[in-house]
Amino acid sequence: MLRFIVRRLLWLPLTILLVTFIVYCAVRTGWHPEQTYKRANPRASQAKVAEYLKVNGLYKGFTGFVRGYFEWFWRFIQGPDHWPRSIKGRSLVYPPLRYAIFNTLRLAGISSLLGWGLGLSIGTIAARKPGSWFDSIANTGAFFLGAIPPFVSGVALQLIFAVELGWFPVAGIYPPGHQGFDLGLMAKHLVLPVTVVTIQVVSAYSRYMRASLLEVRSSDFVRTARAKGLSERAVLFRHGVRNALIPIVTVLAIDIGGLLGGLIITEAIFNYPGMGVYFIKAITNGDIPQLMPYLVITIISVLIFNLIADVSYAYLDPRIRLD
Repeated sequence: MLRFIVRRLLWLPLTILLVTFIVYCAVRTGWHPEQTYKRANPRASQAKVAEYLKVNGLYKGFTGFVRGYFEWFWRFIQGPDHWPRSIKGRSLVYPPLRYAIFNTLRLAGISSLLGWGLGLSIGTIAARKPGSWFDSIANTGAFFLGAIPPFVSGVALQLIFAVELGWFPVAGIYPPGHQGFDLGLMAKHLVLPVTVVTIQVVSAYSRYMRASLLEVRSSDFVRTARAKGLSERAVLFRHGVRNALIPIVTVLAIDIGGLLGGLIITEAIFNYPGMGVYFIKAITNGDIPQLMPYLVITIISVLIFNLIADVSYAYLDPRIRLD
């Protein structure tokens, strides 16, 4: 396993370079740097535009793309102090990005832990007695809740619990004008967006776990364990659940990387200042200095969690040899 991890880690920098270069070319092609800068700064002189293009290495042509990418990447790995500034007011990119990352990690972390815990538990109990009343209710509920888009459930929760009942705030992470840290107030603002994300996670992972566990329960090693006289509980948790988690680990790792990229729809509905809202603002303005760090962090997180998923296979199933 150690050799596999080392090999993957050696390939990781090259993969990051290749993928981020493709993303950089796509961003440069999708947003014309000169036009987006003028739109964000309508009074900017031609000298200011030329300075912006030069400072950010936004050269023309394929060779210009390659040169500009490596100049940008070198500045990126040097640290936030060396990152290009935003096109709007030449503000620093890292402070709002860091704030957005921590907010998204808070929302995604709470929602994921609740969703995975509930989803895997519901799926395990449902698979224990397929066809029972609990299995029928859990399966039907998972399909029903999973079919509701986040923008529908989010707006519905806002109308019911925020507008009509007034139990929770409609949007944001704090009330307008609030200063300082207040855990209780923050928790109150988190209830509705966490509920929206948790619903999606529970509906997905309860079905994944049920289907995977039902498949494992019909395997030869499970029948052998029963034949040896092990209790149904021991067979389920010692042999069934552990092996049923193997395919789920792949989905879970990819989901974590995606969550770190931002819960765009949910954050937009609740005006939650996370990476999703950060991304929407950056993409609306065509702000390449803001977009690129966001995209690179998302790419790196997906690659790292995919590596973690591969390593987890060997732990969950000793038959798998990564070397």
